[in-house]
Amino acid sequence: MAMSRLAPLAAAAALLAWASPAPAQTVVKIGAALSMTGPAAAYGAQQKAGIQAAVDQINKSGELKGVKLEAVIEDDASTKEQGIAVFQRLINKDKVVAIIGPTLSNTATATDPLAQMAGVPVVAVSNTAPKGITDIGDWIWRVSLTEGQVIPGALKAAQAKLGFKTAGVLYGNDDAFTQAGYSVMKSALEAMGVKTVGTQTFAKPDRDYSAQLTALLGQKPDILVVSALVENASGIVAQARQLGYTGPILGGNGFNSPALIANAGKAAEGVLVGTAWNKVSTEKANQDYVALMKARGHEPDQFCTQAYVGVQVVADAMRLSGQHTRAGVKAGFLKVKDLPTPLGKFSFLPSRDGDHAPAVQVVKDGKFQIMQ
Repeated sequence: MAMSRLAPLAAAAALLAWASPAPAQTVVKIGAALSMTGPAAAYGAQQKAGIQAAVDQINKSGELKGVKLEAVIEDDASTKEQGIAVFQRLINKDKVVAIIGPTLSNTATATDPLAQMAGVPVVAVSNTAPKGITDIGDWIWRVSLTEGQVIPGALKAAQAKLGFKTAGVLYGNDDAFTQAGYSVMKSALEAMGVKTVGTQTFAKPDRDYSAQLTALLGQKPDILVVSALVENASGIVAQARQLGYTGPILGGNGFNSPALIANAGKAAEGVLVGTAWNKVSTEKANQDYVALMKARGHEPDQFCTQAYVGVQVVADAMRLSGQHTRAGVKAGFLKVKDLPTPLGKFSFLPSRDGDHAPAVQVVKDGKFQIMQ
């Protein structure tokens, strides 16, 4: 008789357990300051896609037990002023545990000190100026390889294939990123024994480069080496071809965007660029990532990939530290080691810069392909 009275109670308890909602998850916000407008907008759109894909994938995987990531993405408009306003909102209003970005090194020099003072980890995913980024302080970390880590190797690989002995150099003189790229190019060319026959400059608002290119091409260089953001890079490549130059052009990290090919068209064929991402890598982490982005209807580039890895690194830091606070993320960064990512096995150097193998791309048949 006692058993018959207990049976309905047990059944009711089982029904309640089945109907109970899943345990509540803690929402953890990751901020992102991206250039959705302005000269670097082509990069920002790719970065946003990478961040959203990573957040969705991590949440779906459940690897951060009890934690749901939320991306708070703001437009830094490719300017220091807007970047500062965005960082202030992310730090003080949104209370994010980390900030990814900003897109440009130029903006980072103004924004990152705010995060350093507030004790908020920053993960640079496209700031490649060799100096002036992680030097800001111990809360500033970097996934993107510096121009110093990529350009010298790209130039050496290109010279081994093409045998150039002279170069004409063109760079943007009003941006920290393009200036840093030029410094690395200059040093690398000197170390390789390549003679620079001429150097010309331009500014971000410029759209006519005929005077600079005519002066450089008059010196008959074997190769043109250019440090530029993609909007300028597209025009430079197109106008160089229009002026009759058929030789090789090697660009810095700013060339790493499908927008270069879309804007310059056939003129982009044969353009060389050092890259932090080997799209055709057969490593599982990369193959899974490429398949994920394809399923989301997105064609990723290096900037998308680095932003995706930026979120991966923040999540891994939380997992390793067992905390989802600002201090916990920073503590976890110290433990990140050989993390499988689309960029390869990722670790931080003692300088808080990223460490993984770079590659060299060439535009062939309207696509970026790894130079063989």
